[in-house]
Amino acid sequence: MTAAEMTHQERVQDFLAQKRIAVSGLSRTKDSGAGAVYLKLRDHGYQVFPVHPSAETLHGDRCYPNLGAIPGGVDAVFIMNSPDITEIIVREALDLGVRHVWMHNNTLMGSSVSEKAVEACRAANVNVIEVGCPMMFVEPDFFHSCMRWFIRVTGRMK
Repeated sequence: MTAAEMTHQERVQDFLAQKRIAVSGLSRTKDSGAGAVYLKLRDHGYQVFPVHPSAETLHGDRCYPNLGAIPGGVDAVFIMNSPDITEIIVREALDLGVRHVWMHNNTLMGSSVSEKAVEACRAANVNVIEVGCPMMFVEPDFFHSCMRWFIRVTGRMK
């Protein structure tokens, strides 16, 4: 089955089956949504790698300026940046052979989705997720469970 033939739930399960996940969009100066996703994944046994162009450490872990700097590479990348930065990260991910990309997109925050990046992923048969957030699926709290329900009810997550 190709990535394009998968349901949203199957794409999410496939993404979360990966063990080495880069997380982009963490902030050095404040708590961020990407930081929360990073900590959630780390706390649930994933080997996660914070990506930030100028930070040396984040959340007590070594930080990497880009995907190519991560020793041994990654299986997946979660992106919580502006769409223009998403395009840069996706281009690098595709060049490195990363097969799983999740662009943050919910109802209450700005979206990280770039249609150009989504199309590039689809053309490369990469599992691309452009709706929701891992916080809605990895032992979700009440708020994220409600967000997942809302996005499903509104037809954005099929």
